[in-house]
Formats: sequence, structure tokens, C-alpha cells
Amino acid sequence: MAETHFDEWIARHFRVLWPELHEPALVERTVDVLAELAGGGAALELGIGTGRIARPLHRRGIRVHGIELSAAMVSQLRREPDGSDIDVTLGDFATTTVDETFDLVYLLRNTITNLTTQDEQVACFENAATHLRPGGTFLIENYVPELRRLPPGEDRLVFTATPDHIGVDEYDVANQIGVSRHWWIVDGELRTLSSPHRYAWPSELDLMARIAGLRPTGRWSDWDRAPFTTESRSHISTWQKDASPTRSDLLSGS
Repeated sequence: MAETHFDEWIARHFRVLWPELHEPALVERTVDVLAELAGGGAALELGIGTGRIARPLHRRGIRVHGIELSAAMVSQLRREPDGSDIDVTLGDFATTTVDETFDLVYLLRNTITNLTTQDEQVACFENAATHLRPGGTFLIENYVPELRRLPPGEDRLVFTATPDHIGVDEYDVANQIGVSRHWWIVDGELRTLSSPHRYAWPSELDLMARIAGLRPTGRWSDWDRAPFTTESRSHISTWQKDASPTRSDLLSGS
């Protein structure tokens, strides 16, 4: 069952906790790619959060709808500039549906891993395909599991270490789960967060896409579309819904 770890405090401090996600250059490059893929049509963001990307994409003239499990994150979205202009449906983005289709469905910054079973992740791909118009694109931004960095017999990696933020991943390799543990100093107080994530390799995501009737169309290392290589630590992948009926179309009766 889906569970959110993003409570009211996290929502209010999201920009403070993850400042790198809000760098103007990164936001602009991300919006450039998404706006191009949407082609002037409509977009659906799975896990829209506080609207970090949805709001500037909306200002580019792309109509954005969001699905979000955390009511606290949606409340914060409503407090942000232009946040009230974006429609959001509360629910688990693996199963929650919207009564329309879109030119682009996207899922950013490792959010697919918040679904902690393979079945849930497959369901997410099928849900995305159901919401795509023929010829539409599904995009995921996700990290590449850092298992090569694990020393023999160890299961923990430090992924960030600053004066204000320590982050450690604990890997359960047998079950393909990583627990991310954070320690922040915010306003002189220690705050912590632990959340489980199911990591998935790019090839596994390709198989999930095939199950959903989507075909691969691109994979890059970053929003500048640098080539994806064996040294890439993250990827941005796209899949397309063909114009001919897919398995998702047949199941939905469309």
C-alpha cells in the first residue's frame, strides 16, 4: 500500500531541505525538455509535490494536472505563486486516474522508487500509458543504483555530507530496497527522515514500459541530453505510446 513520508513540516521546508533541486538553471533546463515533449499540449505530473516544475511549466503555456499522495505537499503547492492555477488529484499515482488523456506524462527526481514493490511500479507504467494520447510520451528521471560503490560486506553509502545535511542509503540487495536516512540542521534543530525506496535498473524500467505497451524513444544522463553511459549516475528516459491500440487501450476499452 502506498505511503507518504512527506508531512507538513517537510512540505513547508522542501526548498530548504533540497536546495539543489530549485537551482534556476536546472529548473529551466527541465522545463525546456518537458515543454518540447508536450508540444503545446497537456501534461500530467505523477507526484507533483509542491509544483517545483509544474508551476514554471504552466507559465510556459502547458496545461498541467498533477496526482499527489501527500495532502501536505498539495497544501504547500497552493501557497506557491501560480499554485492555485494547477489542478491536482489526491491519490496514489500508481492507481489514481484522471478523466482525460495527455500528450506527456512525467515522473521526476527518483519518485518512481517511492513505490516499493515491483507490482506497484508496473502499475504506474500502465497507469501512465492509460493517460497518454496515441503518440504521447512518458518520461522518468531516476538515479542509477550505486551498488558498484558498496565495499564487500557493507550495505551503507553516504550520498551527501554537508554541514547542514547528512544522507545515508542502506541497501537491502536481496529485496532491491534502499532506505534513505537524512539528518538536517534546520533553524538550529536536528531533523530526521527515513524512507524506503525500491530501486530499479534502466533495463527493468524498459521491461515495465513494454508490459504497458510503450516503446523506448530516448535515454540521457541529464537534462542537457548528454549521452547515457556506464558511468552515468542518473538517467532521463522516455517511452512513447504508439498510435495503434496498446494493451492498456484494450484493457480500458478505448
